Amino acid sequence: MSQYNIEARLQSAIAKVLNDLYGIEVKPETVTIQTTKKEFEGHYTLVVFPYLKASKKSPEMTATEVGEALLAQTDLVDRFNVVKGFLNLVLAQHVFIDLLRSAATDESYGITPVSEDAPLCMVEYSSPNTNKPLHLGHVRNNFLGYSVAQILKANGKRVVKTNIVNDRGIHICKSMLAWKKWGDNATPQSTGIKGDHLVGNFYVLWNTKFAEETKPLIDGGMTKEEAETQSSIMAETRQMLKDWEEGKPEVIEMWKMMNEWVYEGFGQTYKRMGVDFDKIYYESDTYLVGKDEVLRGLREGLFVQDPDGSVWADLTGEGYDRKILLRSDGTSVYMTQDIGTAKMRYQDYTIDQMIYVVGNEQNYHFEVLSKLLDKLGFEFGKTLKHFSYGMVELPEGKLKSREGKVVDADNLMDDMAEQAYLISKNAGKGTDMSEAESREVARIVSLGALKYFLLKVDPKRSLLFNPEESIDFNGNTGPFIQYTYARIRSIERRAAADGTKGLLDLSLEVALPTLSDKELMLIRRINEFPSIVEAAGSELSPALIANYTYELVKEYNQFYHDHSILNEPDDVKKALRLTLSSATAKIIKRAMELLGIEVPERM
Repeated sequence: MSQYNIEARLQSAIAKVLNDLYGIEVKPETVTIQTTKKEFEGHYTLVVFPYLKASKKSPEMTATEVGEALLAQTDLVDRFNVVKGFLNLVLAQHVFIDLLRSAATDESYGITPVSEDAPLCMVEYSSPNTNKPLHLGHVRNNFLGYSVAQILKANGKRVVKTNIVNDRGIHICKSMLAWKKWGDNATPQSTGIKGDHLVGNFYVLWNTKFAEETKPLIDGGMTKEEAETQSSIMAETRQMLKDWEEGKPEVIEMWKMMNEWVYEGFGQTYKRMGVDFDKIYYESDTYLVGKDEVLRGLREGLFVQDPDGSVWADLTGEGYDRKILLRSDGTSVYMTQDIGTAKMRYQDYTIDQMIYVVGNEQNYHFEVLSKLLDKLGFEFGKTLKHFSYGMVELPEGKLKSREGKVVDADNLMDDMAEQAYLISKNAGKGTDMSEAESREVARIVSLGALKYFLLKVDPKRSLLFNPEESIDFNGNTGPFIQYTYARIRSIERRAAADGTKGLLDLSLEVALPTLSDKELMLIRRINEFPSIVEAAGSELSPALIANYTYELVKEYNQFYHDHSILNEPDDVKKALRLTLSSATAKIIKRAMELLGIEVPERM
């Protein structure tokens, strides 16, 4: 139990009283307390009806006995009142002041330190293909994965952030073939195009040429599948994949060259996003391990081989279908790679929990992966967790990278930074900043707007991306939270300049003023932070952190509107309100760090 959690302390005190009065063993966490309704005096209310059988007294008498015992046994409660079977408790003012002091001084407030023997969680996110640049769908994936890792760390877990780069396969060969046939030896240097974008252009070109070749066949009555078998472009691409897996030198050299272009581009985009990885795996390494496991499974009778040479897992008896693991030409599929990657990871790390951050379109895939790993005798097969999240959609529909209909991550960040800069300039903000500082603030604000917009929504839900809504300085947005933080930091700088003391600088013997309702509500909101971090860790939900922070900021702005801070004539009240502001800023910054969001010192 955290020493700062008012509710937990109160629950423990009530559990002890119930045991002393009525001889019943009550676990503190089972004691239900709720915020007292506005029409009654009190901070928290206990419903005593569950304990009437033990007390053998009326609801009113039971509530009164419990209230009197709390007054006698603990200094948490100042007074109480009883309304039928509801015990309304008014907490002592020092409880809130002590909490405020703790929140302001404890550098790990709300955060559980990580110990060497803590459980190890591996979080996989990003998982890009090297045939295209990162787009809006990848953006949500990266932000979710990074934030989940941050939240797990805040809950005392050891965390390894990993990425699996899909750097081989039929889709990679499409870009390679297009570059070979129509690229005219183009390079990022010769074209001035970022490497991942250049390769992505050739992926789109391949699909354009493929459509031009198959459309007449489909128009002539063939099915899409039949037209594909007649496609010379597809045949060349499949042959290139076979040549790659057989190690044909010229194909391998082209693959290495084009992938290096993409890796450099990805690195630049990841840095801009503010995400990183502790370990990167490559499908070109892991698929061989997976292939060996599939062949072992075939030898042991776990899988079957069709007459054409393809290898399958027959899961129809378990409510699934037949899943292909090796094609008839011996080349592998995504599932093969994922089997190999899982085995390699558990060899590299002693993982207690493996979390895959992958969109909900792959729900079935991960159910099958778990089954296959279990069949192959890997104990961890049953414990894999798929962090399934909803897709990001555009007003006109889903993202389609093969057609080039995507919101490119780099272009998106450029556009939003420019928009944030213009909004600030047009609003007359930052007039005392240099051009470089204004641009840096615009970068922080725009990226914060993007991250917050994508993280504030329940991860399971799909969302419609709206750049204009995300960068609004009002409402439940990143810029609104960032602006409040910058406002508090401005107050702190002015306080430092005129020598204003905070609550922590005053003697403990100083008689403190009675806290106002707004001050009490803000402290109570601060008190929620540790439990919110804990809940976000157990539910793997950055949205809980995001929306808590918004509620905290709203509470602070109401307090700020109703109370003078630096112009307050009473030095003790001024010190209290300055400390309350500083504690709020501290939690805003810490909460936003859990979301991977920076907060500017000035706006």
